[in-house]
Amino acid sequence: MELKKEVTKKRMGKLPRIILKSLGVIAGLIVLFLAVVFIVNIVCNKIEQGKIEPYGQKVSVDGKNMNVLIQGKGDETVVLLTGAGTAAPALDFKPLIDELSPFYKVVVVEPFGYGLSDETEKERTTENIVSEVHEALQQLNIDRYILMGHSIAGIYSLDYVNKYPDEVIAFAGIDSSVPTQGGMDAELPLGTLTFLQKSGFLRLANNLNDPYASSTFDDQTKEQMKMISNIRGNNATLMNEMKHISSNFKEAQKLKFPKTLPLILFVQANNPALEDWIQLHEEQAKDSVHGKVMILEGGHYLHHTLAKEIVENFRKYMEETK
Repeated sequence: MELKKEVTKKRMGKLPRIILKSLGVIAGLIVLFLAVVFIVNIVCNKIEQGKIEPYGQKVSVDGKNMNVLIQGKGDETVVLLTGAGTAAPALDFKPLIDELSPFYKVVVVEPFGYGLSDETEKERTTENIVSEVHEALQQLNIDRYILMGHSIAGIYSLDYVNKYPDEVIAFAGIDSSVPTQGGMDAELPLGTLTFLQKSGFLRLANNLNDPYASSTFDDQTKEQMKMISNIRGNNATLMNEMKHISSNFKEAQKLKFPKTLPLILFVQANNPALEDWIQLHEEQAKDSVHGKVMILEGGHYLHHTLAKEIVENFRKYMEETK
């Protein structure tokens, strides 16, 4: 009996050591995995940096370079403004540019931190973003144009059209943000987002999940957008913009689109996060003499899959307002 107890005691004594060794092995594997992801990201960033193909032209704004793409030679100009966090706006808008450019001069301004534009240390307030985009257009002698904006561009454009009413001919929103939409006062996990980019996990996520799988982009454009996203995603400038999301939305609540400004809003039919999404846009449009809401069956990036429908209805609407 005593011998049996002694054997049992020894076995019980070994168990914690086995558990500790197992935990040590698991911890070591996790550290190794993190190190591999981190190193692969650094190496791939260096390799892919040389594979990114330049597009557009550089414009000097506030002592830095802002990238602008211009396509088409129409009599009227459409300026496309990106949604938040879009890696390469000029490439992301490609389906829409291709549909617009036979009829308009199309200009895509990539704000600081986006696409091939420089980063900046200036706070990403609506005021700064709007003034920088405007300065880029001034440098290009573009002073009469239609604004067409996706997502958060709806917030920045509210400020823009009220500051430069003599320049903006109309505004077209592509599932554009509304100042009173819910959830924009939530605190964002900026530290986590920055970690994902610096650690290489953003690259890993992009590789595991193709965000352009259901789009009409050609393979080369997809590859370019992925590389730019891997290298520049969640950079310090974009994170600063995220920091100002709540305050920028709050400031926009003081503004409305000018009553006489032609205003057409293309809105997705089913927003899974906001049940009152269509109603919010209808309330925004009713303040305009020419306000119109067009509901489309598609995701938030309507211009990825419905560019042709957007342009056809936009052109018809602009003819009706003349």
